[in-house]
Amino acid sequence: MNLTYKTLSTANWSDFEKLFGEKGACGGCWCMYWRLNSQEFEKNKGTGNKNLMKKIAKTDTSPGILAYHEKKPVGWCSFAKRNELPRLSSSRNLKVIDNAEVLSIVCFYIHKDYRNKGIATELVKKVETIARKQGIKILEGYPVDKLEKYPDTFAWTGFVSSFRKNGFEEVIRRSESRPIMRKYLT
Repeated sequence: MNLTYKTLSTANWSDFEKLFGEKGACGGCWCMYWRLNSQEFEKNKGTGNKNLMKKIAKTDTSPGILAYHEKKPVGWCSFAKRNELPRLSSSRNLKVIDNAEVLSIVCFYIHKDYRNKGIATELVKKVETIARKQGIKILEGYPVDKLEKYPDTFAWTGFVSSFRKNGFEEVIRRSESRPIMRKYLT
């Protein structure tokens, strides 16, 4: 499949809206789950989260990357410096493992007609390219280790296989199904 990619900005905001649909991908999330504490997230669910993501898209720091197939938005991957993602810090299983500065890959959304086609794996590869250009030394991901039948829509942090295919290694596992994986960029 021939894909193209663009980081999210105001110029392609309508593509992001089109991919996420009226409900904001998953119950009004608009990919703000990791960027807010639980109280803020619930308060802003829906339109509030959408407006907050649009505000981030207006900055020089893109919150993620869109994948396109034949000019149609088909995939999304969200990333940010770990210290910009308060929900990770409060997670029992995904809390900080050291003081290293990392770029965290936290969320994927793939259009239902394009799932299981390797798009998430390609998005991870594109995030690595962006990280290298920014001088980032460590990428970190929090994928689901699919131990049994697991609905794809609930695996918004991605699957272990997408990270392994891109050279990530598990560094710690505090729960049976959710490792923290890293790739060191040298």
